[in-house]
Amino acid sequence: MNFDFLDVFGVVIDVVELLGSNSSDSNYNEKSKIEKKTKYFTEKVSAVFLFSSAVLFFFVFKDPLPSEKYVQTLIVASLIGVAISFLLFFVLHSLEKYYFKSVFQWLFFSISVLSFFISLVLWIYFKSGIFS
Repeated sequence: MNFDFLDVFGVVIDVVELLGSNSSDSNYNEKSKIEKKTKYFTEKVSAVFLFSSAVLFFFVFKDPLPSEKYVQTLIVASLIGVAISFLLFFVLHSLEKYYFKSVFQWLFFSISVLSFFISLVLWIYFKSGIFS
C-alpha cells in the first residue's frame, strides 16, 4: 500500500471545507461523481498513445530500413518527435492540464506521448515517400 502525502493532505482539506461551509451536500456529491468519472482518464489516454506508437513502430520497422544514413535519419526524426512532444507538454502546461497525482502517471503519460510522436514522425518519413 502506497502512502501518498498529497492524497492525505487533499482529504484533510476536503474535510475542512466540508465542515466550514454551509452549502448543501449536492455540490459535494456532484464533485465526487466527476472524480469517479475521470479516475483512470490519464492511464487510458497513455495506453492509447502507447498502443498507437507500437502499431506505428511495427509498420516502420517491419521492412528493412534504407542502408544510406539510416542512423542519422533515426536521430533527426527522434529529435523532431521530442520537439513536438515538448510543444504539446508546454501547451498542456499553459492550459493547466499537465498535472498528475503520482510520478507513475506522469512518467507513463510522458513516455507514451514521446514514443507516439517519434513513431509518427518516423512513419511519415519512411512511408509517405515525400522525402525519397
